[in-house]
Amino acid sequence: MDKSIQVVWITGASSGIGAELARQYSTQNVNLILSARRMAVLLEVKESCMGHSKIEILPFDINDFDSAPNQVEKALSFFGRVDVLINNAGISQRSLILDSKFEVFKKIIEIDYLGTVALSRAILPHFISQQSGHYVVVSSVMGKFGSPYRSGYCGAKHALHGFFDVMRMEHQKDNVYVTMVCPGFVATPIALNSIQGDGTALGIDDEATRKGLDVTYFVRKMIHAIDQKKWEVSIGGKEKLGVFLKRLSNKLVHNVVIRSRVR
Repeated sequence: MDKSIQVVWITGASSGIGAELARQYSTQNVNLILSARRMAVLLEVKESCMGHSKIEILPFDINDFDSAPNQVEKALSFFGRVDVLINNAGISQRSLILDSKFEVFKKIIEIDYLGTVALSRAILPHFISQQSGHYVVVSSVMGKFGSPYRSGYCGAKHALHGFFDVMRMEHQKDNVYVTMVCPGFVATPIALNSIQGDGTALGIDDEATRKGLDVTYFVRKMIHAIDQKKWEVSIGGKEKLGVFLKRLSNKLVHNVVIRSRVR
């Protein structure tokens, strides 16, 4: 196996940011592993990519925590190793706290946080044994500050930052890198697939997402940040300013978000 060719494993690769990552990485000198729940959709994404012989499909449910070690074993069987794990799988939310069942918060934590933790923990021994590895975690600017209608989503994304800050601290000695990617609004199906207070899918787009960054442009910036092994990067429009305002004053960002009325 040519060690100069990196192996990149992308979760949530069936649409949006994940699918575009697959397409752009497929034009580079890398081997790809694409994961999501639906095999048929992953095959469609593969067909839209270049270099099909360099792409393997590994369907599984990120919510099946117990299967994580087995999925890592399968991933390693394709190319002999994994160099970069892009934790992109996730779900968003559009509901007020008062209108949301507890099961909604539980589902978001399980998918957006615990599923990522389970897979990342499962591949850690491999990264340590090869004395190199790179976790890329698709968080959100909402992982840095809060916004109405996204309480559970914000909570899960905040949790990712805490966990992976410690991952970076504990395994810097093993040449394990962590890049936290914080998108603002990106024109993807995330709003369509977000869940409401009763647990059902929203099923409609919102203006902020529809007018968000072009996903091709966003992913190009994201891959550059990965290549640079940046610790954290916020990519978006004016909404990413909330990350900087939060550092200045909690009250200031609170008032700005409230006035924005973004849903």
